[in-house]
Parts: sequence; C-alpha cells; structure tokens
Amino acid sequence: MKYIPGMRNQIGKGSWWRWVAVSVLLGAFMPLPWAVPQTPTPAPPLKQAPDVATALPRAAPARISAYTLPPELYRKAHRLYQTRFAIRVISTFYGIFVFWLLLQAKWAARFRDWAERVTSKRFVQVLIFTPLLVLAVWLLQLPLDLFSQWLLKRYGISVQSWGSWFGDWGKSFLLTVLFGSLLVWLLYVIIRRSAERWWLYFWIISLPLLLLIMFASPYVIDPLFNKYEPLASKAPQLIPKLQEVTRRAGQEIPVERMFWMNASDKTIGTNASVNGFGASKRIIIWDTTLAQETDDEVLADFGHEMGHYVLGHLVKGFFFFAAVLFVLFYLGKQSIGWLLARQGSRWGVRGVEDLASLPALLLLVSVFGIVATVIGNSFSRYMENQADVYGLEVTHGIVPDPGQACARSFQKFGETVFVEPNPNPMDVLVFFDHPPVRDRIHLCVTYDPWSKGETPQFVK
Repeated sequence: MKYIPGMRNQIGKGSWWRWVAVSVLLGAFMPLPWAVPQTPTPAPPLKQAPDVATALPRAAPARISAYTLPPELYRKAHRLYQTRFAIRVISTFYGIFVFWLLLQAKWAARFRDWAERVTSKRFVQVLIFTPLLVLAVWLLQLPLDLFSQWLLKRYGISVQSWGSWFGDWGKSFLLTVLFGSLLVWLLYVIIRRSAERWWLYFWIISLPLLLLIMFASPYVIDPLFNKYEPLASKAPQLIPKLQEVTRRAGQEIPVERMFWMNASDKTIGTNASVNGFGASKRIIIWDTTLAQETDDEVLADFGHEMGHYVLGHLVKGFFFFAAVLFVLFYLGKQSIGWLLARQGSRWGVRGVEDLASLPALLLLVSVFGIVATVIGNSFSRYMENQADVYGLEVTHGIVPDPGQACARSFQKFGETVFVEPNPNPMDVLVFFDHPPVRDRIHLCVTYDPWSKGETPQFVK
C-alpha cells in the first residue's frame, strides 16, 4: 500500500482496522477511517483507463537509484508537507481540546439531562445522548476537515466534488452514530454492573465486535463509499500474471478475491490494499493504478499486498492492537476516578456510571493514545517493510527487474502526490504508519540477496 502520511486514506481504507482497534472508544465519536475522504494527488489529467497492456509507452525508463524530485516540484512538495505536518500536530491536540470543551461547557451534562427528561429507559437515553455527542464532536472537527479537503483540492489532490464529499461525510456520520450507540450502551451496562472490572469486560466484548466489523466491511461499509468489481472483468490480461505471482509464493489466491476499485471519481492517485478478514479478505487494485502504471509496476504493487495477505498481517495487527487497547482501557479506568473527583462537580458529571462522563473517558484515552499511536505506527511500519521485502521476493524471476519496478512505482507516486523526500524524523516516529517513500525506494534498489548468495527472508 502507498501512503500519504497523516491523511485519513478513506478511499483506499489505508489505515485499515488498526485505527478502529486503537480507538474503539474514540472511534465512536471521532471521524473513523471511512469518515472524511482524503485522497492522493495528481500528475497529468487522468484519461479513461486503457487496457493494462497498453497503459503506458514501452520506452525504457531511466534507472532509479534514490528518491529525488526536480527543484520546482520539491519546493511544492515541501510547502505542502509543512502544512500537512502542522495539521497533524494541531489535530492531535485539538481533538483533546474538543472533549475538554464538551465537559467544561457542560454540553455533555446537558445532553444527558435532555435524554433523561425524555425517558427513564437507559437504552433509549443512549440513543438520544450518543447522536447528540457525536454531532457536537463532528461539528467541532468540521473546520479542520474542510480545510484539509480544501487543501487537497487546491493542490489538485482531490477531484471529488464538494457534494460527493459531504455525502461521504454524512454516511460516515450515520455509521459512527450506529456503531457508537452500540458501544456506549454496552460500555455503561458493564460499568454499572462492575465498577472495578468494567474495563476488562468491555475490552473482551469489543474484540469480537472488531472482528465482525473487519469481516463485514468489504460487504457492507466499503461499497457505500466506492464501487468494486471483479478484477477479472476490468483487467483480464493481468490475471494470468497475477496468478503466476501467487504460484511463485506457493499460494492460491482465488480470482474471486481480486477486486478492481473505482477511485478516479475522487482521486487520480494510485494505490492497492488488502481489506476484510477471513472469508471476506481480498486484494484490491485501484482503477488509477491500472491506468497509470506498467504491468511490472502493478505486479510490484500486487506483490506487496500479497505480503500482507500471506504473512497474516491483518491477524497479527489485530492481536497487537488488541494488546494496546487492553493497556489503554486499563489506564482509562485507573485515571477516570481521579479526574472526576477533581473536576466532576464542575462539569456536572455525577460519576463514572453517568453518561456525561463519556467525554472525560475519551479525553483520557486521547491523551494516552498519543503514546499508543507512536507504538502502533512503529509496528505498522515494520509490517509494511516486511510486505515490501515480500513483494520484491515474490516477483523475482517473474518481473525482469523487480527492484526497478518497485522503485518506479514509488517514484511516480512521490512525484504525483508531492511526497517530501526528507520528512521530519519526529513526524515519521509519531504519525507515519508506512515507511517514508525515500526509505522504500532505497529498499527497492538495494535489496538483492540473490546476487549476494544470501537466502531471501520469505519466498525461498
């Protein structure tokens, strides 16, 4: 998967489900990965997707040794990078401020009072309280979301109309209300029954819910935002080559699990991804990828996604982030009593069992989540690096020069989406869940165990 750091890659589900895992609570109120379409950037205007075999001229491209940009393009990429970096930092602390504001202005207490005046039934109270709280959070976040989308459109990054963008925003809001209401109801049922171990019981219950969402997403959620069709119906010439790659790995990924996605109505950036879980797991290639990349480059992308598929990264990621979530919930439980004892009366919160305590819990999880994000993104970069290595190995002997195919794919991507060649190391540590393009191209052009008489890591 290719990645623009700090941007919620809704269109390709770029952050897949780690963000849901890390933020089961936060995800009920902050925009989820499908929430606001944030899309890659352009080069020339995108033509209607031609056959893969004739997508690009056959002239031999210059060899790539490192990721570089021409001076004018570098200046543009650097300006955009600085703006994005600032947005990432501001968004992090602004999200914490939003929850503090909801408490300090007693909006949460007011929403609770309204729900209690309407009904004494707690489940119905949740159905009133949760949409109000979600709406307040999302409206407070909307200026940043609008600015981010405006920035993408100004740089030619997004080709999505504002009407379509707001349509996706609305669908995301409804999904978040539905998902959040269920979580809030479960959370407070458990808190009222077990004041000491609610964090553990809620964590246990949340895991199968996450698996269910991961499984159902390709069937229920993804099609709400993008159009999918069998890859064989859109690029039949490519299927035999893809199958050759899967056989090289000793795997048989059914053609029925290879999909084409229409991304060109929202972006002209290229990408591919692995979505789903278990029987719903599939590999997805964007229509823009087929239109802009050569067969060898598409195979390099496919090899990377196969790495995620074969190496079980979805499952490993799920268990890793389940462990992170366990720690977050424990820390939330240990600190919520202290926070409410100091500020609860000022905020109009009666106790942890009160619905109005939810923003306080979300505030704490947000603060602890900064460290969790650093840990989670480090693990994600590690898995992405593994998938890059796997892609180079699985295409060796099939693609004439897999290292150059990989490098050309990332070079095109970097030029198209204005990727900064030298990102701030702190930015990478905190916010990047993929390695920088610079490092990925370096791996592409230097990884060659075969010429050194060494054993490949994954595909022997």
